[in-house]
Amino acid sequence: MKNLLGIAFAGVIAAGVVYANQSAPNTVVVPVGKAPENDGKQMFLSFCAPCHGVDGRGNGPMAAALKQQPANLTLLSKHNGGQFPANHVASVLQFGTRNPSHGTAQMPVWGPMFSNMDSANMPQANATALRISNLSAYLRSLQEK
Repeated sequence: MKNLLGIAFAGVIAAGVVYANQSAPNTVVVPVGKAPENDGKQMFLSFCAPCHGVDGRGNGPMAAALKQQPANLTLLSKHNGGQFPANHVASVLQFGTRNPSHGTAQMPVWGPMFSNMDSANMPQANATALRISNLSAYLRSLQEK
């Protein structure tokens, strides 16, 4: 009887652990390091590639942890009549998006993070705008022809 109680107790503990792990939301943590504001490629590799992949096709190492596949960023122009949506990209980087594919705002809103990065060369607002502009320009270079 003592062994049976021990097994039952262990089963209850195991079930509780499994339940707790299922109810915990998946959290993707992207380490934010410094990247030069004038290097769009380095910013992409540091901030975007973990989810969108090095090639921008939505196949980054963190993609499997997300509720939905990250966007294929190489198709932005194709999905916008052959024109790169620079203003939309800048807006998403600065303010985020209400796109339901991002679920519960899994895509970080980079604008505030960029504004918290030190820039010894210029006022912070200008450095943030430059980061967004250069990251957007790099995304333009990834577009399928």
